[in-house]
Amino acid sequence: MRSSWNPLSAVAAIAVLFTLSGKVDAKGPAYTDPAEAGIDFQIQGEYAGTIQTDEGDIGWGGQVIALGDGKFDLVGYKGGLPGAGWNRGDETLKFSGEMKDGKKAVFQTGENTVEVADGKLALVIGGTTIATLDKVERKSPTLGMKAPDGATVLFDGNSTDAWENGEIVHGNLLGATNVSTKEKLGDHTLHVEFRTPMMPKDRGQARGNSGVYMQGRYELQVLDSFGLEGKNNECGGIYTIAQPIVNMCLPPLSWQTYDIDFTAAKYEGDKKVKNARVTIKHNGVVIHDDLELPNGTPGYKPEGPGNESLFLQNHGDPVAFQNIWVVKK
Repeated sequence: MRSSWNPLSAVAAIAVLFTLSGKVDAKGPAYTDPAEAGIDFQIQGEYAGTIQTDEGDIGWGGQVIALGDGKFDLVGYKGGLPGAGWNRGDETLKFSGEMKDGKKAVFQTGENTVEVADGKLALVIGGTTIATLDKVERKSPTLGMKAPDGATVLFDGNSTDAWENGEIVHGNLLGATNVSTKEKLGDHTLHVEFRTPMMPKDRGQARGNSGVYMQGRYELQVLDSFGLEGKNNECGGIYTIAQPIVNMCLPPLSWQTYDIDFTAAKYEGDKKVKNARVTIKHNGVVIHDDLELPNGTPGYKPEGPGNESLFLQNHGDPVAFQNIWVVKK
């Protein structure tokens, strides 16, 4: 049946958790175990497929964001999911919905209804399902990537020797405050894997906040920005400097990757003569392409000459990291 409606349309798994400090008005729980997150966790996530229209078969992606207390947002992406058919600037549709009958999320869109349950996102018109998107679980192509020859393994779950302020407790590396490498870095390639908690009742900077500070001076934001616009203070953004080309943030409790190729700023004495530059892939997709960094970002070390530590920020949320390695240039 066709519709003219334009619709929704083998690496050790160690976790780096940060203790509560500087929390931004948390309103609810932070789930780190999917088994404890309930039906909202089962419904939230990504959905993809094609929908028949008068224009022909059109790919669509949907992201369902859990907001707590049975409330949800739904973002539809014409062309497919971000990084898989949809690009910044392409058409999106946004709706709000809620749980019905304790088992499905329902979104009213005028005369039409979108229902999400049991791994399906269904467009229903007049009681008839005319299109269905399937739930998908995307994984980064670099997730679990082994450190190459010549790399320095910073974190493999067996030791905290490379880090300041870290200790292993129940298989996790806990940072009493913030965590930084003992070794200071210049030009380098860095691989980092991270997982944000599910914090459905929190919003914005209070939702899975952390940061990967390249050379301790330039913050690559870590945040649960699933379904958001992708600003410079959201996941993948260089804080205060640049938004990602596309928001590649996966749902909370998904393991995600940053692959970073960093070139340090150059100095003659104390005078900077060349800005730092960086290319970054988030979950395998380029989100910053040879980006110039005109200045440092707030939060840790000021911009300056010489090498500096990799810094992982404690912002009060149980953000986890695993499989961290670096290749020095």
